[in-house]
Amino acid sequence: MKVYIRFITSIYLKSLLFVFLIMFSLVFILNLLSELEFFKDIEISVAFTFLLSLLNSPSMIFEMSPFILLLTIQLFFIKLFENKEIDIFKYSGLKNSNILMIISIISFLVGIFSVTIFYNFSSNLKNIYLEIKSNYVIDGKYLAVVTKNGLWIKDKIDNKIIITNSSFISENYIIENFITEFDENFNVLRNIKSKKIDISQKKWNILDARIYDNNTYVNLANLELNTNFDLKRVQTLYSNLSALNLYELYELRKNYKKLNYSVTEIDLHALKLVSHPLYLLFISIFSALIMFKIKQFKSSTFKITIGLFFSVIIYYINNFSYVLGGTEKITLIFSISIPLVILLTTNSLMIYKINEK
Repeated sequence: MKVYIRFITSIYLKSLLFVFLIMFSLVFILNLLSELEFFKDIEISVAFTFLLSLLNSPSMIFEMSPFILLLTIQLFFIKLFENKEIDIFKYSGLKNSNILMIISIISFLVGIFSVTIFYNFSSNLKNIYLEIKSNYVIDGKYLAVVTKNGLWIKDKIDNKIIITNSSFISENYIIENFITEFDENFNVLRNIKSKKIDISQKKWNILDARIYDNNTYVNLANLELNTNFDLKRVQTLYSNLSALNLYELYELRKNYKKLNYSVTEIDLHALKLVSHPLYLLFISIFSALIMFKIKQFKSSTFKITIGLFFSVIIYYINNFSYVLGGTEKITLIFSISIPLVILLTTNSLMIYKINEK
């Protein structure tokens, strides 16, 4: 490896580590304050809130990785400008385009690492965090999950525990159902079998119900059952996909397909992960070009402020595009492509005469 490549890589990685530690510290403090607020009426140790904050922070850091890369590139160039090393490179025949190429490759590799290693690590910690915290949430007595055996719902209402298993969902109905009702000591009260249940409301309408009680059964054309679940609540089963690693996302998608459940959110999340290295690459190039354009300004604070300003704009463009994709206003591919195309177009316009800067 050439000396200048090792030098640039060293400065880049040191800048990345510095920004990462700063952002992680800020995220950890914010998480800690949030956990202290959440547990203000519950007697738990401070160490426990520290643990929860640590478990939740990596997933938030992953979401902030574009901003971390943008600030890393800015800090990288600020160091080069302040030490006049950028001029030394220029006198040595190293063009700005060569520097841009090196940091682009590093950023792309960082993006691949963040998706394949860091994301899986952070999602596993997030899953542990949610499992621990669910024990302190009032809604913890309610549970709805999708497995290879279909939809499972655990509910507690009217001093009864209700467990429902369904094969799949069709419009407002859950199909091929078996319901078991328990008392609070988990003694079986009755079993209900039905091919079709309307769950558009929290008071379910069970069609053609067969009710098993002891060794006998009766058939009812309609049976109403009070629950805490309706179709809208069931449709938010996995609103926090960041708690699932890549393999779990794949398995969840297969199970959703079996259940005839919408996979739009999962596909959008997966596409965001796949495009993440490319997004970080374009963000890094954008940040570098900004620094080349404004290197004549002496104030480092001004340069970072400019970067943060554009970060906010990019963040809102991203979110708006993803919302359109998630609500199926536009196709998922188009939703993912919009911010990438905007960044690519902007970079293409800004890269003109870069070696003259």
